[in-house]
Amino acid sequence: MTPAALRKMKARGGKASDLWARLGFYSEEQKAVFKSLQGRGEVIWMHAVSVGEVGIASKLIRELLQVRPSLRVVLSTTTPTGYALAKAFGEDSNDAVCAIYNPLDGWFTVRRCLRMIKPSQIVLVEAEVWPNLVYAAKQQGISVTLVNARLSPRSERRYQKAGYFVRPIFSMLERVLVQEPEDIKRWQTLGLDAEKIECTGSIKFDRVGDHEPRDQVSQFRAFLDGIGCDEDRPVMLAASTHAGEELELAKVFLKLKSAIPALFFIIVPRHVERIAEIENDLMSLGVSSIRRSACNQGTLAVDALLVDTTGELRAWQYLATVVIVGKSFLVNGGQNPAEAVMAGKPVLFGPHMENFAALVRILLSKQGAIQVQNFEELEAKLLDLFKQPSEASRLAKSGREALQAHEGATQRTVSMLLHQNKIKSSCK
Repeated sequence: MTPAALRKMKARGGKASDLWARLGFYSEEQKAVFKSLQGRGEVIWMHAVSVGEVGIASKLIRELLQVRPSLRVVLSTTTPTGYALAKAFGEDSNDAVCAIYNPLDGWFTVRRCLRMIKPSQIVLVEAEVWPNLVYAAKQQGISVTLVNARLSPRSERRYQKAGYFVRPIFSMLERVLVQEPEDIKRWQTLGLDAEKIECTGSIKFDRVGDHEPRDQVSQFRAFLDGIGCDEDRPVMLAASTHAGEELELAKVFLKLKSAIPALFFIIVPRHVERIAEIENDLMSLGVSSIRRSACNQGTLAVDALLVDTTGELRAWQYLATVVIVGKSFLVNGGQNPAEAVMAGKPVLFGPHMENFAALVRILLSKQGAIQVQNFEELEAKLLDLFKQPSEASRLAKSGREALQAHEGATQRTVSMLLHQNKIKSSCK
């Protein structure tokens, strides 16, 4: 683990003791939990790198346990925020799920963990394929499946450049369950046989078991009331923003506020360690703000809320009037708009959504989202939506309908994992 990785872990709430877990040295209590799981049923080791992937894994695990209650799951994750979410999920699972830090992909480390966990199979969520883990599992006859797999054009190009090294690794995967039809050919270029690839759809977009987090939303509603944002005020939420976007979006907010005085602004940055920088940007424009973690009990009237706590974006989006997707204006890639769409919110994003091109294409074809080319166009579109609530409702409804093709993705994935049979692809 590099010094930069250690600094990042510390910045996101990690502890020095977490490093030992990442080296595969778990506590005696943790080892006892592993033994307990093995004594009660088949054990699956599922890996999800951070908060988003843990959310997908949790949804999949719930469905797995519905179909096979005797199943036990070791859920590993890499980041402190992901681990906190996985641990909370495990505590609510009646001891069916054990959360751990994923071991570093060292030759001896992964073998030590395989001996302790003794999984019947390994499930990797989205794009976490570790060479030593995959190879060690293959040697021991343990199948490795990549679920909810996605491969952006950028990642495909990067992998192809290192094809000599990555093709043997990917070829050892038992199955790759992809989200979109075009992903099939991309994975084939990386050394996978066609019969190993199935299009199951996106678990994230599948609405099964995906209910509004009502307790958290209620708590956040009370929080907003306490800072002067009552239920009648329109809310502009910027989700998973990256450097530079907050300043430009704040300028848009100020222009809109001259036409809509009650407008409130919520910023949920992708990296909370940037919160002081964002705070200074808002201050330079005269936008009064408060941090989510610093709110007092008394009532404070401010223009904006900076969410500097992690794992809460989904619930905050339920309280928005409109949602703007970050990393889509100033840098390439974009962030995933699915949660906001599934929350029933009108969604807008900038020109750079390369990492979610298939989803964007579906949403735009069904008029279920709005893509703008710059901040000036964003301002105009937002003003239209705030002034025409019926159009905002239509956009939100169309967005949800656009994702219906993915309904059943969770069940299809479970069927593949438990029965290892071929299924009829749902991808269109």
